[in-house]
Amino acid sequence: MHERLSFYIKRGSLLHRLNPLTKITLTFALIILAFFSPWYWTAALVTAGLILPLSALGRVQREYLLAAGRLLLPVAGFVFVMQTLFLPGGQTILFRLWFLKPSAESLAQAFQTAARIFAMVSAFVLFLLTTHPSELMSDLTRRRLPGAFAYVIISTLQIIPQMQAKAATIIAAQRSRGLDTEGSFFKRIRALVPLAGPLVFGSLVEVEERAIAIEARGFTSPRPKTSLHEIPDTRLDKTLRWALILIILLTLAGRIWLS
Repeated sequence: MHERLSFYIKRGSLLHRLNPLTKITLTFALIILAFFSPWYWTAALVTAGLILPLSALGRVQREYLLAAGRLLLPVAGFVFVMQTLFLPGGQTILFRLWFLKPSAESLAQAFQTAARIFAMVSAFVLFLLTTHPSELMSDLTRRRLPGAFAYVIISTLQIIPQMQAKAATIIAAQRSRGLDTEGSFFKRIRALVPLAGPLVFGSLVEVEERAIAIEARGFTSPRPKTSLHEIPDTRLDKTLRWALILIILLTLAGRIWLS
């Protein structure tokens, strides 16, 4: 896991073969459907009825469930508990515990907010697991997106796995020098100082090296860019994109109509 410079999992699935722009459109369609639907249960339905089956279609269900268990559930659970206990204005009090008075309204609002966060991050996780950053950048630049914007997008997608890989390398190096990175909580806190310095300065050096490398490859050249690997954009991709755009427009129109 730490050796990869992205979250991409190589599989031979239909979802992997889709054009990156189609998968971006799908990601935003799922998020807009989860956030702008007037019903509080829609976000949970998007996750259970769309994102989870799509992860199975993309053959990345195991990796998605691992990410959900380690990252998404704790964050969404924390938001759910905090909003249930502290969201004011509820009329139907469920129970009283000291100054805490959770209500049915706060419970429904907390469920909706946590489900929306879970669905939004899940959609991005699914996109990252099934889309290689180089394919995304090649497709975006082919569509005349300015190179600076494409570079910012790709750098954002790669920053977390790159930091993970560098941190794992630094930890292994420091352990070989006798640094104790395990044990009690306070020992781990003390070990952060010799780990944070090389991680931060190494990342700054990588930024400079990458800037020199992309400049040497003609990144700022105004001439049209060509790619050795052409990203296919099939009729299925175009049909799916138009269908997803229609779903987005209908969702927004429904929200405006019912609000």
